[in-house]
Amino acid sequence: MSMKNSLLAIGVVLCGLTLSQESVACTSIIVSGKATPDGRPLLWKHRDTGARYNHIVYEQGDRFSYIGLTNSDKLDGDIWIGTNDAGFSIMNTASYNLKDDTIPDEQMGLEGRLMRQALAVCRSAADFEHYLDTLSRPMRVEANFGVIDAMGGAAYYETNNSRYHKKDVNDPSLAPNGYLIYTNFSFEGEKDKGMGYIRYESAQTLFKEMYPIGITPLRIFEDVSASYYHSLMGLDLKRAEQTEWRVEQDFIPRAESTASVVVQGVKPGMDPELTTMWTELGYPPTSIPLPLWVKMGDRQPALVTYDERRKTAPLCYYATTLREQAYPIHRGNGQKYIHWTTLWNADGTGYLQRISPVREEVYQRFAQSIAEWEATGLDTERIAELYEEVAPLIEKTYQPLINNER
Repeated sequence: MSMKNSLLAIGVVLCGLTLSQESVACTSIIVSGKATPDGRPLLWKHRDTGARYNHIVYEQGDRFSYIGLTNSDKLDGDIWIGTNDAGFSIMNTASYNLKDDTIPDEQMGLEGRLMRQALAVCRSAADFEHYLDTLSRPMRVEANFGVIDAMGGAAYYETNNSRYHKKDVNDPSLAPNGYLIYTNFSFEGEKDKGMGYIRYESAQTLFKEMYPIGITPLRIFEDVSASYYHSLMGLDLKRAEQTEWRVEQDFIPRAESTASVVVQGVKPGMDPELTTMWTELGYPPTSIPLPLWVKMGDRQPALVTYDERRKTAPLCYYATTLREQAYPIHRGNGQKYIHWTTLWNADGTGYLQRISPVREEVYQRFAQSIAEWEATGLDTERIAELYEEVAPLIEKTYQPLINNER
């Protein structure tokens, strides 16, 4: 079957599938190589959703194999961020101001299914545009899709039921510093509608501060996904006077935050197999990132894959359990109140303070080898060894916290 016919067939299938809605909110960025120290592009999604747990899957698609983030509760196959063995990577943020028709909301929600199929058949941003062009209308989506590829492509696609608007990160008039940030509104959508405006401004401030020293996956995890800076109030909880409780509203990390993933792409000419998906599962401020590669196939680390006993990935379970200890009130509006001293306190024993050095240690153990593999090629056996080395460190970090023995 030709690629065109394959994409047309997928478009027909998509519109006949059971709907699955990605709800609530997300924060994201696409960074071109001009804004990273090593020249490799980045694709980041901080996921906020009503789905409590998620994990990583490896699948072999029609043209390409891929890894992706999927919900643990439904096992429906929807992918919310992922990358394939051609170096094509995709994610989304829900948009709430782009829909311009009367199709009922209950007939929407095919974003995750669309991304799964795109990973299976697309090599490049150009392929993705062709893919969107060939889908049956209505597409049953309202989203900002973010894409990077191994040829230097980097763009957002503000997409509704009938059309899309491309926002090219390589266009200096749109992205003078080499990056674009999206939350839950579209620039081509209805003005002042949508969601995430305060988070958008917070992310703008945080990345502007990061830009001079270089945007890296670790800095995104530490300085954005684990940041409690609020742009409207000019408040950073980590620097503010200590109080036992804090109201959580419009911070980037929220009670609904369930993952933070940074895909580190490749420069043009590099082997696409080097594309690395740095993955924090569960509540990002209390999670630890592991780098993943499509070439590892079904040998993805056990910490990020589905565990039958926990009904999710162990890493997601650990980080989510710590979040629940920091959000202990479940009646009324209790979910909006953080027991802040559980996460951050003057004694330096808060979960954030105990997780941060382990996050950096795990990251650095892999980062040195990743730099070497750019010249020598991906070493899957060494990757497997590193997974075995860091797993006990991660387990040892979480166990006393899970047992609340602070």
